[in-house]
Amino acid sequence: MSVRKRTWKTASGEAKEAWVVVYAVDGKRHHRTFDRKKDADKFSDNMKVEVRNGVHTPDRESITVTEAGKLWIKAATAAGLERSTIDQYEDHLEHHISPYLGRVRLSRLSAPMVREFEDRLAAGTPPPGELTGRPRSSAMVRKVRGSLGSILADAQERGLVARNVVRELRIGRRKRGTEQRGNKLKVGVDIPTPDEVRKILALATPGRWRTLLLVAVFCGLRSSELRGLRWTDVDLAKGELHVRQRADKYNVIGKPKSEAGERTIPIPSKVLAELREWKLQCPYSELGLAFPTRAGKILTHVSIIRHGVIPAVTAAGVTVRTGRTKDGHPILEPKYAGLHSFRHFFASWCINREVDGGCELPAKIVQERLGHATIGMTLDRYGHLFPRGDDTAELDAAASTLLG
Repeated sequence: MSVRKRTWKTASGEAKEAWVVVYAVDGKRHHRTFDRKKDADKFSDNMKVEVRNGVHTPDRESITVTEAGKLWIKAATAAGLERSTIDQYEDHLEHHISPYLGRVRLSRLSAPMVREFEDRLAAGTPPPGELTGRPRSSAMVRKVRGSLGSILADAQERGLVARNVVRELRIGRRKRGTEQRGNKLKVGVDIPTPDEVRKILALATPGRWRTLLLVAVFCGLRSSELRGLRWTDVDLAKGELHVRQRADKYNVIGKPKSEAGERTIPIPSKVLAELREWKLQCPYSELGLAFPTRAGKILTHVSIIRHGVIPAVTAAGVTVRTGRTKDGHPILEPKYAGLHSFRHFFASWCINREVDGGCELPAKIVQERLGHATIGMTLDRYGHLFPRGDDTAELDAAASTLLG
C-alpha cells in the first residue's frame, strides 16, 4: 500500500496535483484519489486495518444504496412478505433513504454518515438538490435506520459490502443505554386505567362495537386479528378463543405474522356471554367472520377506529384538551384514538397483582397470551409493569448467612 503524489497540467496549462492511495485486495490492485494528502493518509491507515481484517470492499465491486435497496425489496417480495410490509419498505427507500444516501456507494458509507443522515431526517434538512424538507419523528427515524441496516445486511450476504455500519452504530447505542430511553409505556398516558376502561365499555355502542372492544380489552387481540376472527375460532363451550388468521390492511386473509401469533386465549365469562348474544344478531358472512360489516365483508381498521373506538372513548369523557376554538371553547380529542391501547391494557391486566384487579400471570404466560415471538419482546415492552416487592429483609438475611 502506498500514497503517491500525482501532478499534471490541464489543457489551459494550469498545474494540478492529487494524492493517490494504491492498495491490493486478494491480489487485485485498487486506487483512490484525494485532493489533500491528509485525507489520503487517513484513508491509507484505515485501509490497512480493513484489508488485514478482511472487511474492505473496493468501490468497483460495490453498488449504490438505492441499488442495494431495490435488491433487498426484491428479496423480501420473493420471500412472500406481506404486501403492507413491502409497501413500508418501498416508502422508506423512496421517500427517506434514497433522497439523502441513494447515490452513495456501500463501500463509502460510514457510521458518521449514518449519524448525519439521522440528524438531517429529524431536523427536516432538505435532501441534496431539493429546496424543502420535512422533519421526521424519532419513531420514524428509528424505523428508517432499521430499514437501512436491513439493506446493508442483505448486501453483506450477497458479498457487496463487508461491513454493516448501521449495526455497528446500533450496538454502540445499546451499550450506552440510549436506545430504549423514553419508550416506557405509562398507565393513563399510553395505557388506559381500569376506571377509564370501565367507562369506555359502559358507553360503547351495544352489539358489534361493544363486543369487539370487550374482546380487544380482555383477550388482547390486534386489530388485524379481530378483523380476521371467525366463529369457528371461538369455542363458546370451552370458553376459548383461537387466533389462527388475520386480515391485513388490504383485507387479505392470511396467517399471523409469526408462529407465536397462533395462540389460544381463555375468554372471561362476561365476555363469553356478550359473544353468545352477539352471535345471534351477527350478519351472515361467507368467511364466517365474528365481526363482519353489515354486508358480511371484512371490517377495515379505519371503520373500527371511526365507528367503534372514538365514539366510545369520547362518550366516556376520556378526552384531552388540545386547544381552543376561535370562540374560546376547548377542543377535546379522544385520549386513546387507537385500538392498540386496549391491547396494552390487556397486557397490564395480565401482569397486575390480583389484589389490584389483575391476573398476576408469569411473564412467559403473558408472552404467550400476547403472541410475542420472544420473551424479550414482552419484557422490553412491559417489563416495568411487573410488580416489584420489597425484598430488603430477604437480602439482609442472605447477607448475614453468608458473612456469619
